[in-house]
Amino acid sequence: MKRTPKSPLRDTLAINLRSLRAERGWSQERLALESGLNRTYLSAVERSEQNISIDNVWRLAQALDIDPASLLEVRQRS
Repeated sequence: MKRTPKSPLRDTLAINLRSLRAERGWSQERLALESGLNRTYLSAVERSEQNISIDNVWRLAQALDIDPASLLEVRQRS
């Protein structure tokens, strides 16, 4: 699998994706099924190891029933 250098935005997406998935009580397998993406790929995205296309951001947002931009928002961490 091709890896690109990590970026702060990719890290933000990884944190938000993990958090939103956990809030719903979904496994990576469930999110993969709902979004039509591979579970291994999602795991790499959640670890900020895999770059993600804008089309796949859209697919994840659709699966989670959220605005795609919310996956890229920097949120305050408690």
